[in-house]
Amino acid sequence: MIAMLVTFAPSDQFDRSTVEKIADELRGPFEGMAGLRFKSFMLDESSGQAKNFYVWDDEAKARSFFTEEIVAKVTGIYGVPPEVEYLDVVGFVDNSGT
Repeated sequence: MIAMLVTFAPSDQFDRSTVEKIADELRGPFEGMAGLRFKSFMLDESSGQAKNFYVWDDEAKARSFFTEEIVAKVTGIYGVPPEVEYLDVVGFVDNSGT
């Protein structure tokens, strides 16, 4: 598994209601997406950053999703370009089924 942390630089437009609206509007395409195990839309209120966290089955799926076209699209949505980090998942706890 591989994780992606996508961070958007601090912006005065990132408040809870704005990020919640983005999450509500964009969640549909991610539901049932092949290779994607988990995605969250997050707000770090202390830093003013919006962040998205993904867990993918493998690196190829993660990298094939985050294309230049997607970077341009999310830059338009969030108003700032993303910084993308790829992280190896070395352990995972999933309590969603309990």
